[in-house]
Parts: sequence; structure tokens; C-alpha cells
Amino acid sequence: MRLGAVIITMGNRPDELKALLDSVARQEGDPVEVVVVGQGVRLTGLPEGVRCVELPENLGIPGGRNVGIEAFGPGGGEVDALLFLDDDGLLERTDTAELCRQAFAEDPRLGIVSFRIADPETGETQRRHVPRLRASDPMRSSRVTTFLGGANAVRTAVFKQVGGLPGEFFYAHEETDLAWRALDAGWLIDYRADMVLLHPTTAPSRHAVYHRMVARNRVWLARRNLPAPLVPVYLGVWLLLTLLRKPSAPALKAWFGGFKEGWTTPCGPRRPMKWRTVWRLTRLGRPPVI
Repeated sequence: MRLGAVIITMGNRPDELKALLDSVARQEGDPVEVVVVGQGVRLTGLPEGVRCVELPENLGIPGGRNVGIEAFGPGGGEVDALLFLDDDGLLERTDTAELCRQAFAEDPRLGIVSFRIADPETGETQRRHVPRLRASDPMRSSRVTTFLGGANAVRTAVFKQVGGLPGEFFYAHEETDLAWRALDAGWLIDYRADMVLLHPTTAPSRHAVYHRMVARNRVWLARRNLPAPLVPVYLGVWLLLTLLRKPSAPALKAWFGGFKEGWTTPCGPRRPMKWRTVWRLTRLGRPPVI
């Protein structure tokens, strides 16, 4: 089982990036091939053997990761699976790569593994980082319906079958888009509490574009992937949840602007999932209406 790793960076966290690369180099078993993608920045000081791709502009999270995938050949075909790691993260254990190899080898239908994210100081895992509705126990591994974008491993056969991440999303919900397509193609997704990426506790709203992108991409996600009768149900539920969370007036204005944008701009190809996939998602505890 050949493993690669894709790390995208804006070049503003050189110390954290170096620490992450060191943690990848310490992994047991065969070496993990690494590519670092610079999002509109020059890359310097990378360890010998690390591949680098310098993009002339920031393509966003999914766009940058897609470039990283292709750095391993079409669809990442030079390796069997790819780790996607945030540049300010750190692999806590030295056996994470071996655990990935073992998980994929034991289950040929396993397509994606989502790691547990823990704060390096407190060990806390934020509820939003547990990719299921029943998120109170982050130490419980389970089968899930989505995954964490900056702490995961994906079998490259998934990309060959269903395509890469939706580059037009730029930021937010690109993981769920890929997850739904993978599940519709018959792949499985696991959340593994024993595969840990250390990452400082943060709030997603720290990004200036957060509210707009979240709303726009939520609409795109539904338009691209859900059977027509479920689109208004899914978006209606998320509209209600957004209002119940009582965001600030500027945040709510940005959210509604993004929501409108999601309906009035192209979202990419529409490939609604099968109804049996809807039932699979429901049995896994997360029907595609929430």
C-alpha cells in the first residue's frame, strides 16, 4: 500500500509546516511521499525529497488539493492512498500511516478515513470535528457519512471513479460533496479516533468569507447531489438552523447573500445520488436533510 501526502500552504506558517513534515517523515513503514502546494507563494526551505508545486494564485482549498492529487499522476495513480493534512497540524503518533495501510488493506470498500483532530495543549476534540450527529464521544470510532478536510486519507481509486474535490467551492463543504459521491459509488467512510492530527482549537468563522461561502456552497451541494424532492427540505432545515443560532446582523447578511448566490450561479455538474444512497445515509445516522 503506497501512501502519499498532500499539504497546501499559504506560506504563512513555516515553523508549523516544518513540524508537520517532520512528523510525516517519522512515520513507521515505507516512507510517505509528500507534495506541498504553495497557494500563490514561493516555497523555500523544504526538506530534500519533498515535492513542491507553486501556484501563481490561491485556488482555494479544494483547488489546491486537486493540484496535489495530480502531482502524483492522473488521479493520484502513483500511490494507493493520499493523506490530506493541514499545514498547521501535526501527526501525534508514528504509526498513523501504518494504521491507514492496515485499514485500507482489511476493507477493500473503505474509501476514506477521517482522523480525529485534537488540540495539542488540551487534547480536546471540538464537537464540529466529529463527522456525525452523535458527536458527544470523540473517542468512539464509527462509520460516517462525511470526513474532515485537513485530516484524512483517501484511496486514490475513489478519485479515479468519482473525480476530485469540487474546485469551484473554494472553501467549505467540499469534503461532503466528495463524500456523497463516494458513498453513491459504493465506497465506505470511517472515522478513526486512534488516528490523530494535533491542531490548535479554532473557530471556522475566523475566515472572512466563512458565512457567505458556507451558505453558497450548501446550496451548490444540494443542487449537485440531492434528488430534487430533497433539495428544498435540506436547505430549509439549514436555513432554520442558521436562524436558531442567532448570528450577528453582518453575518446573517453575508449568509443570505451567499444563499442567493448559490441559486443564481453555476454549481457544476448535477449528479443526484440514488435513493438507495439516501437510505444508506439514513441508516448511518445522517439522512441528507441535515
